[in-house]
Amino acid sequence: MTALNSAAAPAALHGLAAGDPGRPHSADWTIPQRWGDYTPQEHAVWQTLFERQTALLPGRACDAFVAGMRDLPIRPDRIPHFGELNEVLKPRTGWEIVAVPGLVPDDVFFDHLANRRFPSGQFIRQAHQLDYLQEPDVFHDVFGHVPMLMNPVMADFIQAYGEGGLRAQKLGTLPLLARVYWYTVEFGLVQQADGLRIYGAGIASSRTESVFCLDDASPHRVAFDLVRVMRTHYRIDDFQEIYFVLNHLDHLLELARVDFEPLYRQVVDLTARQPELQPAELTPTDRVLHTGTGAYAARQRYVQVQAQ
Repeated sequence: MTALNSAAAPAALHGLAAGDPGRPHSADWTIPQRWGDYTPQEHAVWQTLFERQTALLPGRACDAFVAGMRDLPIRPDRIPHFGELNEVLKPRTGWEIVAVPGLVPDDVFFDHLANRRFPSGQFIRQAHQLDYLQEPDVFHDVFGHVPMLMNPVMADFIQAYGEGGLRAQKLGTLPLLARVYWYTVEFGLVQQADGLRIYGAGIASSRTESVFCLDDASPHRVAFDLVRVMRTHYRIDDFQEIYFVLNHLDHLLELARVDFEPLYRQVVDLTARQPELQPAELTPTDRVLHTGTGAYAARQRYVQVQAQ
């Protein structure tokens, strides 16, 4: 999700966000992609998004993302065909892309991930939504996520997240685990030998946040710590105020092997004694790579106050 122009005309909602009209007949919420039904205008939107992101990401996206994009049959001039993607992706890491109408219920989402099926929105945003969309569409899901699913480390981590999500639902700790997904799979940064790089899909699919996360002085950049992340709220409607940085992608393999149940108890106990952390907060135990100025968030708050 990007952070611009939320005042654009209201868009049609899809999947779970649309209520009963968005629910498909299948229990797993999958639908045919119906690739042949995409219009020239929809392919043109894909091309616009694809071309501007691929021009922007060199030197910003991590090596694993670049390698995945190179090896997948993703073309600039048309929305990818999921069947063609799966012919390459499944032999590589065992994952496949399945089409869904949009957002799906949590239990359905986790079950897909636990079985190495990545649910991708079938629809694509409209031309006036290039820089802001409430829901994940085919560009976010395919361009942002699928290249990283070609990487065995990310492939194992997201499957483990799906399995963990099913357990967290039963334990009532899903909000804590969701923060891990948000600050890794969606908005994660990784330290490479040649500098900080993007691996999170929410950043990689966003023109504006691809620049903001690395170049802007406003956000904090902090070394990843699992318990700290689980205690930290996040922004869903704007740029992140903090980014957590992995030392290397293999750190995700370590996370995939973690027993989260005692960590949930630890976080709940901490929260009983001190408040959870807001996105802009730093703690004395943080290993801070960059202390943000907070200037962007302050400007946004000022604009909101003036608009009231």
